Amino acid sequence: MAEPVNNLRSRLLVAGLSLATVYGIGTFGYYLLGGGRWKVGECAYMTVITLTTVGYGETLADLDKVPYARFFTGMLLILGAGVAVYFASILTTYLVEGEFLQSRRRKRMQKRIEGMEEHIIVCGAGGTGRHVVDELVATRWPFVLIDTEPDKLARCQEMHENKLAVIEGDATDDHVLLEAGIERARGVVATLPDDKGNLFVVVTARNLNPSLRIVAKAVDTSAVPKLQKAGANSVVSVNNIGGMRLASEMIRPAVVTFLDKMLRDRDKQLRFEELEIPPASPLVGVPLAKSDIRGEARNVLIVAVREEDGNYVFSPGPDFMLKEKMTLVVIGETNSVIRLRESHLFALK
Repeated sequence: MAEPVNNLRSRLLVAGLSLATVYGIGTFGYYLLGGGRWKVGECAYMTVITLTTVGYGETLADLDKVPYARFFTGMLLILGAGVAVYFASILTTYLVEGEFLQSRRRKRMQKRIEGMEEHIIVCGAGGTGRHVVDELVATRWPFVLIDTEPDKLARCQEMHENKLAVIEGDATDDHVLLEAGIERARGVVATLPDDKGNLFVVVTARNLNPSLRIVAKAVDTSAVPKLQKAGANSVVSVNNIGGMRLASEMIRPAVVTFLDKMLRDRDKQLRFEELEIPPASPLVGVPLAKSDIRGEARNVLIVAVREEDGNYVFSPGPDFMLKEKMTLVVIGETNSVIRLRESHLFALK
């Protein structure tokens, strides 16, 4: 069984430090034994040809006349050569097995992504992208994370126990988005650090899958209409959101505190969610009071209903008639919402 890359790195580091230590001992050992008759460079060269057992038939001048010099060389050869061989073997193992493990991991990841449907593609693993990933993980939505920087992907993987589906590549590239399964995806979230990059993602994604829902981040407010014209269904301006949050902290702190606790409570994981009523659902043509929604999920509260024409009915009463393609806006624990989404009321093909 192949050794984990992290273990190989640790062993390679230990072997490298051991080799460097022996090299230093050999170099300065010769220098001290010679009492200054040999230059440091000559001592270093003698140590190299001794450790590598190359020899070249060369020795330091008058080596045989220096007390204990040959004994020191013999000890250095016995101890140091072993360390050098060990370092070379670990380095070879790291290069061969490390590449093998990386290749196997890429194939396993590709196979996993190929089996995904109705997933979300997150473009960018920076500050904004990491928060998107956290929310998708918390609400158990399948997704693929794309970024050009392996360090950012590794950081996200570390935060979520290496369970994420990730691709190292440019999200503006057609081939990378196709590898992420954009043709089967539910939507794309563009969270690259600049508006130009997000604009490219929107245009590319829209051309590859016209039915996608695309949500894009806008750094500059002037980029909002451009992203919308390019094909984004929704654009989030980080400056506007930040300003609204500051104002809300001032004038409605209790509401903000409730929402923060709702999002950060690891035990309950309360969330606002939406559920669209399929045409063949048993809910169609049934008043809210007689629906089986509470039977499927007791901890879900219907806050509002978006009708097919886009109008909202807030806090619908018990006589409110449910129709196909209506979207229920609910609040509830993540497990309850998922159970309701996967029930016979909504999970209809």
